[in-house]
Amino acid sequence: MKKIQFLLQAIIALFCISSVSAQSAEEIITKYMNAIGGQDQVNKVSSVYMEGTMDAMGNEGSFKTTLLNGKGFKQEVDLMGSLITMCYTDNMGWQINPMTGNNSAEKMPDTQYQSGKDQIYAGGLFVNDYLGKGYKIELAGQENVGPVSAHKINVISPENVESFYFFDPESGYLIKMVQKGDMMGQSMDIILTYSNYQKPENGFAMPYTFETNYGGQFSLTAKINKVEVNLPVESAIFVMP
Repeated sequence: MKKIQFLLQAIIALFCISSVSAQSAEEIITKYMNAIGGQDQVNKVSSVYMEGTMDAMGNEGSFKTTLLNGKGFKQEVDLMGSLITMCYTDNMGWQINPMTGNNSAEKMPDTQYQSGKDQIYAGGLFVNDYLGKGYKIELAGQENVGPVSAHKINVISPENVESFYFFDPESGYLIKMVQKGDMMGQSMDIILTYSNYQKPENGFAMPYTFETNYGGQFSLTAKINKVEVNLPVESAIFVMP
């Protein structure tokens, strides 16, 4: 009987710990949402257009990004004499990458699409009823991101894609994300680090500097120098040619 009572207490304690962790993770995400301007402000954003520069292993380039909230995300990168296009919509993704020998549009592999599809939403994953859509979150402790002891949250998508998000406890901002990705057929960890948050007119706070590391094999640093919010955007630009 004592063993049964002990087992029941252990099970109850386990569920209590899980509940506390989940609630803590939600509180961290709520703080992030408040830090960037709040749900109401993000909901006022219908589109975002960005321009910037990048440095990819010593090679300078530029990029243009257009987001139509909930409909599409398109990024054009001019790098080393090649124009690379990546596009996500609410049901598929496509790309043109001359650097891999593909000069015409082709559909993205499903794993690549699943890992990047939330970019079609202004503010990203956490403004889009992520729990209602089947995402699971769990607080995974603290981990150093530079000088910051960041909150680490494990996020699992409905397609079972796992990512880790790191939040600054003081500012509430998202400062790092780690997700599985694919580069030229090779699976690897893609690490994104965010900094220099600014709030454009009529918009929400976003990082103006971000670094991307592809499994230690390739890295780039991008800096935004122009943001325009709520410009008219034709949905036709997201259609695969």
